[in-house]
Amino acid sequence: MKILVLNSGSSSVKYRLFDGTTTLAKGLIERIGESGGDAADHEAALQRVMASVDLDGLDAVGHRVVHGGSEFRKATVIDDDVFAVIEGLVPLAPLHNPAALSGIAVARKLLPDVPQVAVFDTAFHQTIPPEGAVYAIDASLAERWQIRRYGFHGTSHAYVARQTAELLGLPADRAKVITLHLGNGASACAVEGGRSVATSMGMSPLPGLVMGTRSGDIDPTVIFHLHRVAGLPIDEIERSLTRFAGLQGLAGDNDMRTVQDRWAAGDPAATLAFDVYCRRIKEYVGTYLAILGGADAIAFTAGVGEHSPEVRTASLAGLSALGITIDEARNERGDRIISPDGAPVAVCVVPTDEELEIAQQVTEQLRD
Repeated sequence: MKILVLNSGSSSVKYRLFDGTTTLAKGLIERIGESGGDAADHEAALQRVMASVDLDGLDAVGHRVVHGGSEFRKATVIDDDVFAVIEGLVPLAPLHNPAALSGIAVARKLLPDVPQVAVFDTAFHQTIPPEGAVYAIDASLAERWQIRRYGFHGTSHAYVARQTAELLGLPADRAKVITLHLGNGASACAVEGGRSVATSMGMSPLPGLVMGTRSGDIDPTVIFHLHRVAGLPIDEIERSLTRFAGLQGLAGDNDMRTVQDRWAAGDPAATLAFDVYCRRIKEYVGTYLAILGGADAIAFTAGVGEHSPEVRTASLAGLSALGITIDEARNERGDRIISPDGAPVAVCVVPTDEELEIAQQVTEQLRD
């Protein structure tokens, strides 16, 4: 099938055209609506996309949508009702869903006869059991305001877990894999038999692992303290925790490559940031080993996960008693399997491909 995958951000549109698993075209339109940007608005951006790629015989458009709430458990063909439900979920993802809705609206207008399919970051995590999804707060409040763990990076975790099983020759429907998506945004996921059973992000992409600019897990009292004692407005606290925390907050730089260069030179702030980052990963690996009752593999993916042997080593250091070791020569080379032969838990480096996963989910949805 010929599928156009669109990832519409607030000021950008990333696109990739597939024929089956073959990429026919791809690109990025940036600084939409900004002075000197590539396009005046999302409609102009998508018109530019459609003018630059061959859409003859296009079977569908797949849209990445960050938040599907509890309503969407799989890729879904978009009609007016589905569009309205996604719109109703904007309060859960105010920075992401509006941009996706803009892309969907324009694509439906420009390609009215082509099926439009939404693929949700949250859908893969709908299999997490209730005890892993609910928060221990007033149940009536949680129900009224849709408060629960949703999880994100679902397309990446689904793809990487399946590719890891294939790499190791394991049946995907029985494999236990811990996937570590480590980029500027970062999350961990426990996958059992191809199903997410636990993930580190929650109601939003803020909690869990330390990220480029996001704090990851903190005591909620920090927010109350900063508001009541420090006098900071809630909006300012939210901005601090999402844009000026994580590596940025600890080291003054959100790029792990720069942090590692400073760490290697002995910079104290960068050393602390690196150590906190890797310790948090180790904590989640231990937690997910317990939840899964052991694992067949741990898979590193995304920018940091795929390209930083130092992070991989530090994140799993000291876990040999649990059957987790790294062959440093393989790790430095960036081999796909970086654990020693015969290790009880394989450690892998598996490149993610979220656009391909979206295209494949769109194809499956249209064939159902």
